[in-house]
Amino acid sequence: MKKVLFIIFFMNFIIIPPAFSQKSGFLITDDGKIHYQTYGSGSPFLIINGGPGLDSEGFSPLAELLSDKYLTILFDQRGTGKSALKKIDNTTITMKRMAQDIESLRAHLNIKDWIVLGHSFGGWMAEYYASRYPERIKGMILSSSGGIDLEVLNYVSANINIRLSEAEKESLKYWLEKIRQGDTGYDAKYKKGECLAPAYLYNKKFVPQVAERLAHTNLQINKLVFRNLHEINFDCKETLRNFSKPVLIIQGRQDIVGDGTAFRAHSILRNSTVVFLNECGHYGWLDQKEQYIQEIDKFLASVNK
Repeated sequence: MKKVLFIIFFMNFIIIPPAFSQKSGFLITDDGKIHYQTYGSGSPFLIINGGPGLDSEGFSPLAELLSDKYLTILFDQRGTGKSALKKIDNTTITMKRMAQDIESLRAHLNIKDWIVLGHSFGGWMAEYYASRYPERIKGMILSSSGGIDLEVLNYVSANINIRLSEAEKESLKYWLEKIRQGDTGYDAKYKKGECLAPAYLYNKKFVPQVAERLAHTNLQINKLVFRNLHEINFDCKETLRNFSKPVLIIQGRQDIVGDGTAFRAHSILRNSTVVFLNECGHYGWLDQKEQYIQEIDKFLASVNK
């Protein structure tokens, strides 16, 4: 149970009906292709979705919303959505290769530097990218991020469990066992997500939307990414200690990610600001949509002025 909850924690997304894309294309790599979409025009703003193992489709509404002022960019992380790989194993699914994909996409789009938003696991990905290509980062937003290292894994399972009722825990065990025994159909995965979703939300009316998205996770990729995170002992404290670009750290007061994790990153990132949203869980755009968007828009404007 503990291991599974660690995996589920990072499956994050925007839940709004799909928006239309202004441009869609592919970046060809040496081992496959990366699908990307762009919206609007102006200063470039990259969004890295959570997961791992989820495509970027759930974030299209946020990209569309900001496209009146910025060139917003989404991409499907390797092996997800329309991004295809010749093979999926521990040699192709690594943080290093995913960071290289982001940098290759920047060059492909002929962008000098950009602001990067990473949500949940995407926050880890943004930090890792910044640690390898700091000159390409104009500013960074860490939205309900896992933090600057793997410290969050010491407590997140307990935070999830404490937010679930006994009935939800029992149902979760049932559906996890069904899946373990080979029932990998949509219904079983949705029911599992339905049991987990309440832990992530302040407003439970969004449970069906969260459960639906959780049902689409590629668990093979999810497991390979977490394996690599542990292999490299993911820790950006030293590599980002001298990172001086502006950073916004934003999350809910009732997030499964504790305040201490946000302040841990804040203590390292010298030019960072922390914003907590009240009556808000892991998904700011659901529980506190207006304030979440306002804070992001304010940060983008300050960096681009």
